[in-house]
Amino acid sequence: MLTISPIPAFSDNYIWHLERDGQHWVVDPGEAKPVFDALGDAPLDGILITHHHLDHTGGIAKLRERYDCPVYGPGSIDGVTDPLSSGDRCEILGLPLRVMDVPGHTLDHLALVLEESGENGASQQHLFCGDTLFAAGCGRLFEGTPAQMYSSLSKLSTLPPETLVYCAHEYTVANLQFAEAAEPGNAAIKNRIAESKALRAKNLPTLPSTIGEELATNPFLRCHIPAVARRAANHGANGAIEDSDEVGVFARLRRWKDDF
Repeated sequence: MLTISPIPAFSDNYIWHLERDGQHWVVDPGEAKPVFDALGDAPLDGILITHHHLDHTGGIAKLRERYDCPVYGPGSIDGVTDPLSSGDRCEILGLPLRVMDVPGHTLDHLALVLEESGENGASQQHLFCGDTLFAAGCGRLFEGTPAQMYSSLSKLSTLPPETLVYCAHEYTVANLQFAEAAEPGNAAIKNRIAESKALRAKNLPTLPSTIGEELATNPFLRCHIPAVARRAANHGANGAIEDSDEVGVFARLRRWKDDF
């Protein structure tokens, strides 16, 4: 059985720890020590990387020095031993992994979907999306364009609604506060704020979420909703893009969030 748990790092990062049949993999290890502490005497069998930012890659060298394990990720990153590209399929932990290209936050950003079959034959998908899709938010546009990021988010939104979403930061409460400002009439957002605050009050993670939950509460996946478009029109606009253009709505929302 697959077990996925967060290893806290820095002030708000999560390094995701995947364990199955005595094998251990981690996703986006920005630093090595938290991984060493979490593993104890267990081996590390592999590393997955979503993009090149140091808070996702900074631990690779020390981890490989100790464990000499493979590193799967964008081929442009130092330390990656097994380059991945969009559409690639491979196997880790005895499970199929497929790769999606999701530029926007960075140009090399990948999303990784691990598929697990349940006892009843149903498939459970696990999405490791780095800094592209956050709980109730999305990453800043450091390298890509609004059109690229919106296309990437739209791709992720087509995954099954029960897909579990493992993003790399604990930003949920702050993101939901913006989501409420962007769509104040959305009762699902209000409920999610209360649930997330209760979890954080106990120092528990708000993740993973699901694609279905994101579709209901994440403003960056709701640019087609007229109420969200109207709110976005009042913020970050230069009058050049019509409200009916979903990429334009996304761009306005992202600029608004940058200064929120």
